[in-house]
Amino acid sequence: MGQCLSGGRSCLDVPGRLLPQPPPPPPPVRRKLALLFAMLCVWLYMFLYSCAGSCAAAPGLLLLGSGSRASHPSPALATAPDGTPPRLPFRAPPATPLAAGEEMAEGAASPEERSPEAPDSPSPISSFFSGSGSKQLPQAIIIGVKKGGTRALLEFLRVHPDVRAVGAEPHFFDRSYDKGLAWYRDLMPRTLDGQITMEKTPSYFVTREAPARISAMSKDTKLIVVVRDPVTRAISDYTQTLSKRPDIPTFESLTFKNRTTGLIDTSWSAIQIGIYAKHLEHWLRHFPIRQMLFVSGERLISDPAGELGRVQDFLGLKRIITDKHFYFNKTKGFPCLKKAEGSSRPHCLGKTKGRTHPEIDREVVRRLREFYRPFNLKFYQMTGHDFGWD
Repeated sequence: MGQCLSGGRSCLDVPGRLLPQPPPPPPPVRRKLALLFAMLCVWLYMFLYSCAGSCAAAPGLLLLGSGSRASHPSPALATAPDGTPPRLPFRAPPATPLAAGEEMAEGAASPEERSPEAPDSPSPISSFFSGSGSKQLPQAIIIGVKKGGTRALLEFLRVHPDVRAVGAEPHFFDRSYDKGLAWYRDLMPRTLDGQITMEKTPSYFVTREAPARISAMSKDTKLIVVVRDPVTRAISDYTQTLSKRPDIPTFESLTFKNRTTGLIDTSWSAIQIGIYAKHLEHWLRHFPIRQMLFVSGERLISDPAGELGRVQDFLGLKRIITDKHFYFNKTKGFPCLKKAEGSSRPHCLGKTKGRTHPEIDREVVRRLREFYRPFNLKFYQMTGHDFGWD
């Protein structure tokens, strides 16, 4: 067996001639190729997971899928035990031109805060991800307060991988309740198991019907209220309106019904919103205090990671958002994100945030502090937290 020599030519002792075959690749090369393929699969999975969640929650890129624009029947409205909806002990502000201007200013503060419309037809991208997660009614809502820091809190929370929130303010429980829960659900981003759906509409806190309506949707809804020194909040509220309507009366003239007697005009929404204890009484008729978290707007600036830690605990989330996510922007005067959701670049709130307040007469500020003091003390007792505004 083997090779034989005959006439100077080599031959094989098997029939025919076999062409030479290339040797198989060595095992290390195969292992490297297999490892590379596995890494590629993992990367592709992570990319699809990120897009299905993060991109769906990003403002301006809502992967809302399909939905009907037709109206849906309104869900049943819960009432107080006596059969009548409870009322706050002070009257609501009249629908004056100034109030209309304030509403316009609130809605025009930034594009991401405008009320959303019903979703359009699904795009190819949303259709591709239509099987990733599902749309749920929110399990947590930031219900207030206007000019308290709600936009900052929402943007900070959206860094968490287990939080999915709609970017625009839905205004469902105050303006669009007649469109039905199906319409409301269709505004929400898709979520996976273990993720929380959220929204924020600050006007809910001062809307009389909102507590009963949210309770009718789910009695287990967690409610977050961002509160701020009511005097500073009122001035910030006025500043926002002034930026849209430079011809409005002065802050001082709007604050008092009668400047001589010093009687505060509680019908002006900028003043009324800051009477937190009155509004909270109405919410406590429908929700236990343990289902509400009160976030300090001041601490959200001075210690954002600390306040976000409390919020994450309240929502049952792992503490992922920490000091490493923030840096202080000296120009704006408040903290910004080092990396926003879905981006690798630093992110600060828009130019509509952090406006310079006008100079207000010190005597007016003093009178306002005297007016708010008893309401603040009652609010401290109700929440079990001293916010230090006095």
